[in-house]
Amino acid sequence: MMAHLKHINHLFISWRICLACCLLPFLLQGQQPAFPDTLPPLPLNEEIFQQRIESLAEETEEEPDFSALIEDLEMLRSHPLNLNEASAHDLRRLIFLNEIQIQNLLDHIRQQGKLLSVLELQSIDGFDPSTIRAIQPYVSVRDTPFRRHLGFNEILQQGQHQYFLRWQRQIELPRGFIIPDPTEENSDPAPVYPGSPYRLYTRYRFTCYNHLSIGFTAEKDPGEVFFSHGQPRGFDYYSGHFLIRDLGILRTAVVGDYQLQFGQGLTLWSGLSFGKSSEAIAVHKQAQGIRPHTSVDENAFFRGTGLTFALGHFELTAFASSKRRDANILEADTLEGESLVITSLQQTGLHRTLAELADKHAIRENLFGGHLAWKKNSFNLGLTASHTFLGAEYRRDLSFYNQFDFNQNKNTNIGCNFSFVRRNVHFFGESALSANGGYAILNGLIMSLDPRLSLSLLHRHFSRDYQALYASAFSENTRVANENGLYLGLSFQLSKQWKLTAYADHFAFPWMKYRTYSPSRGYEYLVQLNHHPRRNTEIYVRYRIRNKPLNTRESVAITYPEDVIRQNLRFYISHAITPTLSLRNRIEITHYRQGQQNEQGFAILQDMIYRNTDSPWSITIRYALFDTGGYESRIYVYENDVLYAFSFPFYYHRGSRAYALIRYRLNRHFDLYGRLARTFYANPAPATTGPDGLDDNTRTEIKLQVRARF
Repeated sequence: MMAHLKHINHLFISWRICLACCLLPFLLQGQQPAFPDTLPPLPLNEEIFQQRIESLAEETEEEPDFSALIEDLEMLRSHPLNLNEASAHDLRRLIFLNEIQIQNLLDHIRQQGKLLSVLELQSIDGFDPSTIRAIQPYVSVRDTPFRRHLGFNEILQQGQHQYFLRWQRQIELPRGFIIPDPTEENSDPAPVYPGSPYRLYTRYRFTCYNHLSIGFTAEKDPGEVFFSHGQPRGFDYYSGHFLIRDLGILRTAVVGDYQLQFGQGLTLWSGLSFGKSSEAIAVHKQAQGIRPHTSVDENAFFRGTGLTFALGHFELTAFASSKRRDANILEADTLEGESLVITSLQQTGLHRTLAELADKHAIRENLFGGHLAWKKNSFNLGLTASHTFLGAEYRRDLSFYNQFDFNQNKNTNIGCNFSFVRRNVHFFGESALSANGGYAILNGLIMSLDPRLSLSLLHRHFSRDYQALYASAFSENTRVANENGLYLGLSFQLSKQWKLTAYADHFAFPWMKYRTYSPSRGYEYLVQLNHHPRRNTEIYVRYRIRNKPLNTRESVAITYPEDVIRQNLRFYISHAITPTLSLRNRIEITHYRQGQQNEQGFAILQDMIYRNTDSPWSITIRYALFDTGGYESRIYVYENDVLYAFSFPFYYHRGSRAYALIRYRLNRHFDLYGRLARTFYANPAPATTGPDGLDDNTRTEIKLQVRARF
């Protein structure tokens, strides 16, 4: 009882502290810092991506890798894009712009002449102050064209080397690392995980503008052995690439590991793929074609070669890949003459136990194909074809819900995509077929009805038997199959200080799904009101509700789906007290209901960020309190992390979490990063099972990183 009262008192005091911090920005509004009149160049601010990232992490329930995106933006910071020279292809690298904004910018330059200043963008339809601030660190305005002659000497002089080394571990040891007590049957027991409990990551990248990229990446996960126990190569995972761009008619050429992105993701898309977010009209995917693979995803990439040629208005891409991938297999029966059989394809990339090591690189996956595009002004028409062949027969364990899933050793996908802008409307879409006759169709539009009002509309129809191993489109499901949906988004700039965004998405699943053993339908609504009372202050309120039915939890003779309703209410404020010191506050309330089960909870977060270009130090601190009814009412939260690392923990149970992130710029060549995060759960701590579970009520992680640039 005393411990419970102590916790209640702790929560009460913390509530008062966080409430005071939330009110502090309002109290300080009368004491405005001396910000310059022009839009200041912003640092690479995770706040720009936070809402998209949290939405993606919540949908996939895993940590997506944004390293390729951050790396591309870092490159643009070093070599800003000249808006007076940029093509539509160049401008699509800026993820903050939609196709209408891109075409409006190109038309403005074509009709009015070259830009004189970045601030001139305010006179172009679609470019509001928030959009200009978002792109400003990555663009420039120059009248004189910058001519690059990529000779050997210029590559040596202008090329940039970057090297990273990162070490991290959880201080409390999970059960899998602890040696169990001896027994009569086993007097010398060994831990479940033979490797060390730390994660080790290293990468090297050499770039010259956007034309040349050479790099490698290596990683060892916790529990994996390092230079021991049959791992003489050290790291468990290695990746490398050599890529060149824009050399005459050769648009792109890559050898090694790479990603492919075409159309709207129905046929072929690997790497990062955004879905629904508070940016309600951002429903069009900006396909990048061939990109280098620099993340630590050990399965969703291609290994081989890819080429893209630009011939007038035509663009031709050809690619071929052959790599080994993780899979659970059944050994061949040579007496019966049976071939190797795959029961499932693995995605985790973990190789710690004997069972996981047996799945490592168990089969070979071969893929080849091409993409032909015709591009003229704002019109883009593309045709994509790919053929995949696995080195073993795929025989998954069939059930009612998955009998239409891919279950063989080869597949062919063909897709046709289009995109064009007609006045103030951007039309786009893609249709795709798989070898078994399954199909997927997606069509959408983004419409600028007024400089202040934009709408987006997207319809998708995926048959239950459409099969594509590398498809990632706008959908409610994680797979592109068994879904019909209609999405409507709105963005309304009420005034210079107020902005309203909202979307409504209705979806149906014509066939059964995992944990839903009958056809079902659901919906999701979001509305968000943003307020910018001053340039250094941002406030928004968001409400979201989603209904996605699952099997009933009741013990009944016939299983039926019942509504699963999740609701979230969020209040957020960010205020720069000075040009170097900012406060961010967030309060989130969540509610979950399925049948008779009801859970609710809240989280309160307080951030303090210090960033000063004249100081070698950069510091971010967070303290958070949370109290939820259980796992179902968990709250996903984005956290700042060391460069090219990402953290998306979810809060559940009852407790607190704090972290501190420090960056120290030793000199122009070396940056040092350190991050310490600790979660404390009130007793009793949430129950955990298996070798990854803990018997402690704390979770402490330390992360150290060094970056060298030359």
